[in-house]
Amino acid sequence: MQISNRLLDRILPTVTMPARYTGGEWNSVVKDWDDVQVKLVLAYPDVYQVGMSNLGLMILYDIVNRQPGFLAERVYAPWVDMDAAMRREGIPLYSLESRHPLGEFDVLGFTLPYELNFSNVLNMLNLAGLPVLAVERGEDWPLVIGGGVGTVNAEPLADFFDAFVIGDGEEVILEILNACARAKESGARKSELLRALAGIPGVYVPSLYQVAYHDDGTVAAITPTTPEASPRIVRRIVPQLPPPPVDLVVPYVKVIHDRGMVEIARGCTAGCRFCQAGMVYRPLRERSLSEVLTAVEAIVQRTGYEEIALVSLNSASHPQIEEMVRELIARYSHPPLAISLPSLRIDTFSVRLAELFQGRRKTGLTFAPEAGSQRLRDVINKRVTEEDLLATAEAAFAGGWQRIKLYFMIGLPTETLDDVGAIVELVREVRAMSRRYHGRRAQVNVSVATFIPKPHTPFQWSPLVGEDDLSARLALLRRGIKGRGVRLSWHAPRTSLLEAALARGDRRLGRVIHRAWQDGARFDAWPEHFDWEVWQRAFAAEGLDVDWYARRERSFAEVLPWDHIENGVSKSFLWDEYQRALHGETTPDCRLGCVGCGLAETLGCEGAG
Repeated sequence: MQISNRLLDRILPTVTMPARYTGGEWNSVVKDWDDVQVKLVLAYPDVYQVGMSNLGLMILYDIVNRQPGFLAERVYAPWVDMDAAMRREGIPLYSLESRHPLGEFDVLGFTLPYELNFSNVLNMLNLAGLPVLAVERGEDWPLVIGGGVGTVNAEPLADFFDAFVIGDGEEVILEILNACARAKESGARKSELLRALAGIPGVYVPSLYQVAYHDDGTVAAITPTTPEASPRIVRRIVPQLPPPPVDLVVPYVKVIHDRGMVEIARGCTAGCRFCQAGMVYRPLRERSLSEVLTAVEAIVQRTGYEEIALVSLNSASHPQIEEMVRELIARYSHPPLAISLPSLRIDTFSVRLAELFQGRRKTGLTFAPEAGSQRLRDVINKRVTEEDLLATAEAAFAGGWQRIKLYFMIGLPTETLDDVGAIVELVREVRAMSRRYHGRRAQVNVSVATFIPKPHTPFQWSPLVGEDDLSARLALLRRGIKGRGVRLSWHAPRTSLLEAALARGDRRLGRVIHRAWQDGARFDAWPEHFDWEVWQRAFAAEGLDVDWYARRERSFAEVLPWDHIENGVSKSFLWDEYQRALHGETTPDCRLGCVGCGLAETLGCEGAG
């Protein structure tokens, strides 16, 4: 039963940005509800303007809606005022396209981009009227599936999901929906469907595994309880990227990335040791120049966007990037099309590439030195020098950019206060250079994140920096980076502590997440709503120590909660990289030759580009 306009008309005038909840956007797809066999709602556990900027959700939306027997609709986390109004009026969470309550769908598919969204998952399930615990959802409830980078360690969410997709979703999403269609036709029970899903490569059904623990609290083993469940779940990889979506849904309100997007490559060969995305999205797959140009043309025609982002983990390393940018500038000169190259690598951004934008409408450029000193950049395998950064910044300022954003991390393995002081000196040099070119109009924005040790990276064994050490590092930065033309921002230490604990947590943390949500946790990624005391009480009530999860160094022999997830990059390679890091040794880009990460053996990577 659809949510009536009468009900919504009563509450929408009372909430902020009501267009987030109305649907009807340009290019949204509304199918005949009764004409499709399997109904999927794609859920993003953050507000509309954040979720609408997620390219992964757009890709799945496009793929599923091209199939005549399936439909995909969308739902995002309502902001706190809409949440309260819906609960007050008894309105369940509904999809934007058809306004059907989520409980009427066959599959509810969550994108899991970030650990601090976990409490929102529970809140959305509850607002939809679904039991939040998977064990309490019987035959009549939708199948709840998670995907995205958050599934590389799905254990903290295992209690709430029926299944997880590990890896690329383009192929497996249709295999899952086909399995659901067969189950509906045959009248199979949910338990039978779950066993069938466990037989699909890349699908992890947590209820079919049991976890044993040692007396010291570490994981002893994660073992399947049924023959259909594999001891190791191998990540799904799309060997060749399919055509990108071009009928992008155009929002009525301004969203975080209000522009068209084309994924020009997936994966990265750089081997930065802190970077989870660089490890879990291997191997590198690149789209051709012609495919990108065709996609941009279609997006401009079908959306009206005046800015296009050429998206990848390392846009400037695409072998045809210069030709790509030149051709786009030539084709879209009147009116000019703004082109964004997010997160440019410093050592691959050339003066020639910067000069291509002369006379164009320029957006800000973002660079990520990550560390201030050369010693620490070697530790994290960020093969870039101070000279590289300064030469790149000068090329950008000379090319007309007045605003640059620099990303750094603090709390990296082996870091000292001298390394942090090197950030201050580097920022001062860039700031002085910007003022020489643009005077008071110049702006250098410095964003400092706390390093979080993430699963499936060489630093997955490393502890989170201690609270006192982190405070000293932040104090040094605040003293040194201030004044006109420079702006410093940093992550709150408590959110970093929670993120680290959830990132490396085991299945027992599900109880903590559940209790924290019951006590009011939601929108933990938003500073105005994050309440550390709620989480502190939840950990204490469950007899678990947040520091044990976040600030404890692991040994190679320890069974990690995600060891049953086969990402392709071998655990032995990651450990070797960790040891090389501790000795300040770098590893070359695997474009130059195979570095032996394990992908060649397990997933068919061909090694050097």
